[in-house]
Amino acid sequence: LKVLKERYFMAKSRKEKSSILDEYCKNTGQNRKYVIRKIRSPFHRVPKKRKRASIYDGPVRSALVRAWEIFDFLCGQRLKTLLKEEVDRLRRQRELLCSDEVAEKLKKIAPATIDRKLKHQREVLHLQRKRHQKRNPLIYQNVPIKAGGWDRSLPGQVQIDLVEHCGESAAGLFVNTVSSCDIALGWWEGKAILGSGQERTFKAIEEMRARTPFKWTELHSDNDGSFINWHLVRYCEAEGIIFNRSRPYKKNDNCFVEQKNSTHVRNFLGHLRYDTEEELDLINEIYGILRPYKNFFQPVMKLEKKTREKGRVHRKYEKARTPYKRLMESDYIPEMRKSELKKVYLSLNPAKLKRDIDAKIKELYRIYQEKNNSQRIDPFKKQAPRLVTKSYILNDLTTTASVT
Repeated sequence: LKVLKERYFMAKSRKEKSSILDEYCKNTGQNRKYVIRKIRSPFHRVPKKRKRASIYDGPVRSALVRAWEIFDFLCGQRLKTLLKEEVDRLRRQRELLCSDEVAEKLKKIAPATIDRKLKHQREVLHLQRKRHQKRNPLIYQNVPIKAGGWDRSLPGQVQIDLVEHCGESAAGLFVNTVSSCDIALGWWEGKAILGSGQERTFKAIEEMRARTPFKWTELHSDNDGSFINWHLVRYCEAEGIIFNRSRPYKKNDNCFVEQKNSTHVRNFLGHLRYDTEEELDLINEIYGILRPYKNFFQPVMKLEKKTREKGRVHRKYEKARTPYKRLMESDYIPEMRKSELKKVYLSLNPAKLKRDIDAKIKELYRIYQEKNNSQRIDPFKKQAPRLVTKSYILNDLTTTASVT
């Protein structure tokens, strides 16, 4: 067995070790696992080789981390160049406290070694940046989270969201659409504002609520600071409106208004950048025509029930009806309000509304082309983010000057 151990541990491949075991078991009749245990017994193990002494030990690593922090967390190749030239200066200025021996090692250390020695510090820095403290945790604690559990027969449960019209760049001021949707009826309201400030967003919500033909009982938003602020929290408390929010990074908690963002906003305005007062006014004119067109003449299909059978999901939908029809059939809406809406419905011409919407959108695209000196545009193509261009900066400066 001693001879076998020497051959076994000197073997270079697993196949060679297996053939040695096969030969020994065949000659002795012993069990294979028993032989393996005896070979690997701690009393007969081959001593491990001693590791080579580390040149760049703890003091060198501490000085290296300090220099890395001073020079703004550079990579090994860039930090190597600075260490050669700046170590002595930092020591003279008492910013880097180390011995002459450590300083010489810092000047000689290779870029790959720098990256290897700083691996742990980079992980610590990443965790610190990822798990930063919330900016205003108190306000978020006052607004409860709600994910589902909606009563789809009760009007007044409204979801709100902000749609950005920033195009390729989110720099400066640009138009945002405050969009709202009732869960039970599918009634949509929209208002365009310049920027996403809390006061402008709050005034848009007040205006949308005043236009809505039913009472708001519950308001649901995402975690955007435009909505989660004391203006809206105190307003909802004073008006008796339940205010709640979605879970962070769970977009589907706000699914009803997210769908309207696509069908009522993006499908008409596209993904272009609108950042002037002229465009803002025109978009609000479009929404003034789009609201009655969508609410009175665009049927909505509501999910009645959803069942799962053998890994497949079966959905059953109610008969398609417009938000106006659902509102007229609801028992929660006063008869006086229903009669007012009926007069509005009878006075509308859907064909004229559609022509007016198309004309306004064509005018909006023309203004955008003149602003950017472009011949052809594809408004429905998603814009890839890129650096800010000069035209955006000039537009933002003129817009800010006009606002002030």
